Formats: sequence, C-alpha cells, structure tokens
Amino acid sequence: MRPAAHFQVDSRLATLLGESYRSSEYAIKELVDNCWDADAENVWVNLPDPLTADPIIIRDDGHGMTEREVLNEYLVVANDRRSRKGERTPFKNRLVKGRKGIGKFAGLMAADVMIIETKARENITRLRIRRTDLLEAKKDLERIDLPYETENCDPKERGTTITLSNLNQNLAFPNPEKLKQLLILEYGRTADFKIRVNGDLLDIEDIPGQSFTEEIDLADIGKIKLRFTIAEGTKKLKQSGVVVRVGGKIVGKPNYFGLEDDEEIPNKLLNKMYGEIEADGLADDVTADWGAIIENSKKYQELREWANSKLKSKVENVFAQEVNLAKARLQKEINKRLEQLPEYRREFAKTALERVMRRFYGESEEKIRVIVSIVLEAFERDEYWVVLQKIDEAKHRDVETFAEALGSFGLLDMALIAQQTIRRNRLLDEFDELIANPNTLERTMHVALEKNLWIFGSEYSMMSSNETLARTIEEYTKKKFTGERAKKRPDLFLAHDVLDRHLLVEFKRPSHIIIRGDENQAEEYRDDLTSFFGKMMIIVLGDKKDPKISDYYDKADIKLISYRALISNARTQLQWLLDEFTKNPR
Repeated sequence: MRPAAHFQVDSRLATLLGESYRSSEYAIKELVDNCWDADAENVWVNLPDPLTADPIIIRDDGHGMTEREVLNEYLVVANDRRSRKGERTPFKNRLVKGRKGIGKFAGLMAADVMIIETKARENITRLRIRRTDLLEAKKDLERIDLPYETENCDPKERGTTITLSNLNQNLAFPNPEKLKQLLILEYGRTADFKIRVNGDLLDIEDIPGQSFTEEIDLADIGKIKLRFTIAEGTKKLKQSGVVVRVGGKIVGKPNYFGLEDDEEIPNKLLNKMYGEIEADGLADDVTADWGAIIENSKKYQELREWANSKLKSKVENVFAQEVNLAKARLQKEINKRLEQLPEYRREFAKTALERVMRRFYGESEEKIRVIVSIVLEAFERDEYWVVLQKIDEAKHRDVETFAEALGSFGLLDMALIAQQTIRRNRLLDEFDELIANPNTLERTMHVALEKNLWIFGSEYSMMSSNETLARTIEEYTKKKFTGERAKKRPDLFLAHDVLDRHLLVEFKRPSHIIIRGDENQAEEYRDDLTSFFGKMMIIVLGDKKDPKISDYYDKADIKLISYRALISNARTQLQWLLDEFTKNPR
C-alpha cells in the first residue's frame, strides 16, 4: 500500500486561506485559469442541474502532472509558481495567471470533495481532498492524509480533470450564463484556448448587453458576417473592439473601424463594444505572418467602409437610448428649472443639455447632476443668448459665416461650463473667508447658502425654497420662540424639489461645535414641521462635530456637517469637472 501524501505548508498559509471568492462562478473561473497555465487548448466545464446530486466537472487537455509534480509542486501551498518556473508557460508562452499557489482551493468553496485526476507521461495520478478535513485541521494541514493512487495510461493521453462533489447546499448552484459571461470577457479573444460550458462553446452573445448581427455579400470579398455586442454597465471590456476573422483565425488586433475618430461617439461607449467580422475572402490580403491585413488592400477598404456604416448606426442608437435614460431620471428636476427660463431660451437650453449629456456619457448620476446644474445656471445668465443672437443673424449671411457661428455655439457649451465652474470655485473661496471669520453669524451663512444649494451636494442642487416654505419657517419660529426664549430662536431654512422631498437646514455659527443636543433639537423642529410637509432630511451646520459624538449612532436622515467639510466636498466635485477639460475633448 502506498504511503499517504501530505501538504507542504508555506509560512504564509494562514493569511492566504483567509481569502475567498465572491461566488461559485468566480471559483470555477479560478480553476479554468489553472487550465490556461497548463497550456491547455480546450476546456470543458459541466455544471449540474439545480437540485441534483451531480458534480461540477472541469476537464482540460493541458500538459497534466506527474506523480512527482503532484506531490512536490501541486501540494506546495502558497508557493508562487512564477518564482519557480517563470512568468510564462513553457509551450505556448502564455502569461501565467496563477499568483499565490492557492487556486487549487477554489473548488472547495462550492463543494466538500475535490478529486484531481491528472495524466502525464504515461501515468495517471488521482488525488482526493475533503474540505471538512481542511477546516478541522486549521494550521496543521501538513498532518492531513490525502489518499492518492497512480497507474499507467496511454502515452497520448494528457490533461487534468477536477471533479467537485457534495456541493455546498448553502450556496446557489453555479449559473451557466454567469459563468459564460465571466469567461468570455477573459478568454474570448484567444485563438488557441476554447472553452465549452455544458457543451456550448463560448460566444460573443454570452456578453450581457445588446447584440447585433449583419450579413452582406460584397462583390470583391464575398460573404461577410458582422457580429458584435455592446455590453451593459460602465466597465471597460478587456480587448474591446471588433476583430477580423479569416478562415477561422483572428487576424490583427481589435479595432473600431474609424468610429474612434467620430466626435459624436464617446470612447467610453466604444470600450464596451465587442465583436468580430468573418471575411474569408480576405485570405489573399493577409500578411505572411497573419499578424495584420494589408492596409492599402482595396478589399479591406471596402470592408472598412461597410463595417463603419453598420457599426455607427447601431452604436448611435444604443448611445441615444442610454443618454435618454440618464436624462429621464433627472427630467422632472430639469423641467422645473427650464420653466423658470424665458420661453425663447428654453429650446436652446434643451439642445445644450442634450449635447452636454452626450459629452459626459458614462459618468455617474451624481456628476451628471453637477453638470446639468452648471449648464442651466449658464442659461439663467446672458452669455448663451448673446451667441444665439449672433447665430440667428448669421443665418441670413453666407454658409461659412453661419458655420463659424454654430461652431462658436458648440465651443460655448464647454467654455461656459468651465467658466461657471471657475466662478463657483471663487464663490467657495469667499465662503472660506466667511467661515474663518469668528464674527460671522448664522444669518450670514444662511443668506449666502440658500441660493447656492449645489454646495450641499449634487442631490440638493435642484432644490429651492419659496415664499410658502419661508413663511412657514418664519411663523413657526415666531410662535415657538417667544419672550425670553426669543433669544434662542434658531436659524432654519426649508427647501424642496419636484419630487416633493424636503430638506431642513439648521445654521449654527461657523465657530459653534456641534453637540448631540443640536441634533436632538433639530429633530424636534422637524417633528413640529412634519405635519405641514411630511418626511424631511435634516442638515445641521457648524464648526465640527463634538469628538464625543460616536458615528455608531448616526442616523441616515440627519447629517451633522462642518462648513469646512461642506466647502471641501463641493470643491472636489468642481475639481473633477475642471480636470475633464484638460483631457480629450471627447
């Protein structure tokens, strides 16, 4: 009988075993990464049907391991293989993915039993590892008996099979579609690494998003098929773009067929495009090493023109949809501000907002709010209207004059945003001076901030007060604080937005330390006013919070903020916007 095998423990084991995978799908991907490192050309992943006792099986046709390699390398935990064998694999020169030598434990996240069967050099080695044994052993893994066996096999056989059984019933069964989405983004462009999940070869359509297919028969090239997907979300895809496949082989690198030079299409959208064009008719136009297509090939130029047209049409449609969705979430707030503009400016304001939202496609809703607020602020002034009048006058002159005027209007979008941002920064400088002055009173800060609610954050930028709200606060404080108590009358401000959300701000002196009593008092004011207006958010402004106030008891609907922190956060948002103007104008 063969002696038992044992783990050989690296001193970093305790730390590394504390790491985990976010889902069963990520754990399985880790095992597929091991197949890549083994120079496999094919990987087969079989997932069980839900509520069955079937195992998960990952099989590859890589170089496999000998008994000696299993004992002296595979079971050496937390030993970086790159330090032993280099950064690249021996046969296919792939960049090694295994980093910490613990990928072998990935399968045990989803299952209790992992069986490794690996074939190399006329031998099969089978090893069995149980998760419960590892958990019970804790730091004494080197004392665990790991039963294994070896036997002879056909010299042509090679590769490794991982079988995961007794699946963890506390986890959802691995989802084939989620696993495909993970793997296609990592391995979709590799020509010599094919992955099948439940028998299905990974495909472009496994990427979540909108997929498109176009076919044509061009006179000089023959049949062409374009397939691509514009992925969901904001994450940039690995090797985004469209590749050309000739005779089943990818030629050259992914590209965007001229869309990268189109000012109407943002780079952030192109980074979500993933596809390929099958064009076997270009076989005679490929370089000798098949590394590229000859650029001045007439056939290739014909293909580029056709691909550009088809890609642009679909991409613009998706772009318009996503911009409209982003705008729709802010539309009520935008409409309220537009209604306050003179009628002759509204349509121009809508056009400018459309262009600006396209310009900042892909940014967070918080940042979009800041930009929208600044653009509307510019329209509420006179700068836009001066240029628009020039455009109107230019319509009656030559085309060149009119084009120049329109160009000025496009540049004005960016120029005025930058200008308004600089103005806001200067205003923040003035607020800094007020805060630093020990004689500044609550009322001074109230008057300064009530017309600049954007300082509180993007979610408050389109809030406003009105006579009804102001009168309610005035009547409430006069009634509540009479006689001797009139000296303690608080400085309150009430605002609301088009969604009928209300904000109650209590202003303290910039030199006043905010204590827990201030928070409690503000809640009493809100309780009194709730009967008039419903639910309210509270902000108490002062110097800073008393260090004795524990954040553990913070409430979601009450914020205790120092004036300095308020100004600092507003300045950070503005700095982001100014930084945008130093980047690519697209």
